[in-house]
Amino acid sequence: MEQSYLDILKKIGEDPSRAGLIDTPKRAAKAMEFLMQGYAMDIDEVINGALFPSDTDEMVIVKSIELYSMCEHHMLPFIGKCHVAYIPNGKVIGLSKIARIVDVFARRLQIQENLTNEIANCLIQQTGAAGVAVIIEAQHMCMMMRGVEKQNSVMTTSCMLGAFRNSQNTRSEFLSLLKN
Repeated sequence: MEQSYLDILKKIGEDPSRAGLIDTPKRAAKAMEFLMQGYAMDIDEVINGALFPSDTDEMVIVKSIELYSMCEHHMLPFIGKCHVAYIPNGKVIGLSKIARIVDVFARRLQIQENLTNEIANCLIQQTGAAGVAVIIEAQHMCMMMRGVEKQNSVMTTSCMLGAFRNSQNTRSEFLSLLKN
């Protein structure tokens, strides 16, 4: 990967031997490995058994989980927040594990639409929840730094599964609680 970054520097007309760029290929490769660490992560290891028996069947919401991902079309970042809700069905998941699941999928090349669905489907599969809802709001550098260059655009995607898809009341409760 370092060689590829060295080649990129040369192709854009830079001098990779100048002081500020000498170690850039190495640093850039290390940064990319960090940003793409989701490929090497295993969901079962991330959750690490943090599923606990519970009689609660009321909605659990975690709002404004920050996320950083990379667009698969331009390899530019998109940055935003993820809101997750689920309705437990006999067990709850450790709070931090929800944020970790977001990170597992965000730290891969992809589009926001797929990221939203991956998080929701993972949570429903892992928890057996009666329903899962995921909403992501993000700003995309590929739209802000190039192309149409729209600085204030925000993309919102949602995935509603189970009770959130089947019940307008459940979906409405979730959406109203996000506004608070």
